[in-house]
Amino acid sequence: MPLIDNAIYVDGKRVESPATLDETYELMKARNGFAWIGLYRPTDEEVHSVAAEFSLHHLSVEDALQGHQRAKLERYDDVLFLVLRPARYIDADERVEFGELHLFVGPDFVVTIRHAESPDLAKVRHRAEQEPHLLALGPETVLYAILDEVVDEYGPVVAGLENDIDEIEDQLFGGDQDVTRRIYDLSREVIAFQRATGPLTGMIESLQKGFEKYNVDVELHRHLRDVLDHTLRVVERGDSFRQLLQNALTVHASLVGQRQNEEMRHLTETSLAQSEQVKKISSWAAILFAPTLVGTIYGMNFTNMPELHWEYGYPYAIGLMFILGFALYAVFKKRNWL
Repeated sequence: MPLIDNAIYVDGKRVESPATLDETYELMKARNGFAWIGLYRPTDEEVHSVAAEFSLHHLSVEDALQGHQRAKLERYDDVLFLVLRPARYIDADERVEFGELHLFVGPDFVVTIRHAESPDLAKVRHRAEQEPHLLALGPETVLYAILDEVVDEYGPVVAGLENDIDEIEDQLFGGDQDVTRRIYDLSREVIAFQRATGPLTGMIESLQKGFEKYNVDVELHRHLRDVLDHTLRVVERGDSFRQLLQNALTVHASLVGQRQNEEMRHLTETSLAQSEQVKKISSWAAILFAPTLVGTIYGMNFTNMPELHWEYGYPYAIGLMFILGFALYAVFKKRNWL
């Protein structure tokens, strides 16, 4: 059902729980309280019904109907329109799942339009109803309570991202080949997280500037300052995560370059060793080739070859073989080929 929870509050206490929007409008006027209408993926008719009853600006209504909005805060006369991007961390997929929450806050109403499971507005409502002295301060109490819940739910996301970054640092020096892809994927999640959380600081600061103009109770001032402190820490952590991932990518590139240099050096050393072996083999081949050449020439047995019939022909051939071999050995040895 699109209408999740619906209540009328008077002096901070829940006095009615209307079943329909039309009943809510009637009881609001009759009890002189403020309404908190909780809608989950409502139909266009329901959004238009709320818009007509509370005179919501058509631009904010269009945003609520279309969805997929960035986090922002806009004021239309005495009505605040906020878009929040709650998030939760999906550990199994190592990704951040973002929701979208639209809030209309007026003098006597709060309308929440949720497009995802997060945040848990039932928990926010229950906690607010446990503090009627704050809820009696009006719709701003609901607004600040929702902001506080959204920021608190960023905590597990920060912890999940931090754990993944720690694991990446271990992978970097473990030689894991898939770490580059993981760094890029996690960087994309961190950037999306920054886009969701970054605008919150300016939004809360804008709300603070309107304290005096709209006579916001001092107790709510304190609550909002606390939310701002938590928001700043979340934003700072997101910035640090992005820097850490950039550093990890730089370190990974350096390690890859270092490994490539080591491989090239190893290949060079291997090539040099092979070259030395080729020199030795070639040298011995040349030395052995010299006597083979002499033996081959005198083995042709031509008729006009005087050494064949010479008394010293055989010692001459043998000596020539040794002299050529020794001469080649001396040359190669001098050049350190042997």
